[in-house]
Amino acid sequence: PKALEAAFGDGRVRFHYVDHVEPEPLRALLGRLDPGKTLVNVVSKSGATAETLAAFLLFLRWLEEALGEGWRRHVAVTTDPQKGPLRAFAEREGLASFPIPQEVGGRFSVLSPVGLLPLAFAGVDLEALLAGARKANAQAQGPLEEALPLHTALLQDLHRERPISVFMVYSERLKHLPFWFVQLHSESLGKRDREGRRVGTTALPALGPQDQHAQVQLFREGPPDKLIALVIPEHPVEDLEIPKAEGLEAAAYLQGKTFHRLLRAEAEATYQALAEADQRVYALYLERVDPYGVGWLLQHLMWQTALLGELWGVNAFDQPGVELGKALTRALLG
Repeated sequence: PKALEAAFGDGRVRFHYVDHVEPEPLRALLGRLDPGKTLVNVVSKSGATAETLAAFLLFLRWLEEALGEGWRRHVAVTTDPQKGPLRAFAEREGLASFPIPQEVGGRFSVLSPVGLLPLAFAGVDLEALLAGARKANAQAQGPLEEALPLHTALLQDLHRERPISVFMVYSERLKHLPFWFVQLHSESLGKRDREGRRVGTTALPALGPQDQHAQVQLFREGPPDKLIALVIPEHPVEDLEIPKAEGLEAAAYLQGKTFHRLLRAEAEATYQALAEADQRVYALYLERVDPYGVGWLLQHLMWQTALLGELWGVNAFDQPGVELGKALTRALLG
């Protein structure tokens, strides 16, 4: 939701994502917010995630002290539909609540109430988002020659000896999306396979064109240990022309062009530069960076991940290493 709200939100509602437990930012956030104008949406599938519960306890006390019994109108709970401590708490207190389908894990949950509730508040076009996702479903389940998620999963599989998978998006509006992909790819696929072998590649986020200056030098001339996926918008939703100016002859090649044409040229130049250096690279083209296109991209990547789990012999939908970390955290806290 953070990635999509930043890309498509209409700005009428301010969002704050408390997905950490560092005390100083939490204190600063509480100092800026007005409890009477704040809705706290607590999201946890199990209802027992340490970071979520700790932050919820803090905000719950903050609301109770400011609003008394009225605090209940300022809390929504998104959790398992039947079990868990948050589900029991929501039912006991009569809170507004939304179910996370039992078969859907956190990193696959953006098109469930986990993502759709905040995106509805943000004014995002949910119908277009879901229509794009349905397009990816149709491709994944269609004839093999049209099954694009299978094609990209096979590309990842054919290059599994390259330990780094770069996901580079040419859209400032989607700057948070590569970090979602990092979790989707890493938590789903970095495991022991059915034979007990360690498998997986390390996902690396990148943003174009900024990372043309920060990372592409390494991608092009560094070790041949990467498979690089570029996401390139084909058309703008709205465009701007680059103005002309006297006395700036060095910019003559830019003047009169549009900003999207420049963005597209930089993306395709990166592709060409990498390919000419014999680095492995492929591109996914979005018609536009809009809810439909991004809904398609999200669902495409989730299908790709599920298919890679089958190809690599792992369960893409569990996270035993993460669960061990949670258990050890509880033990260390006594």
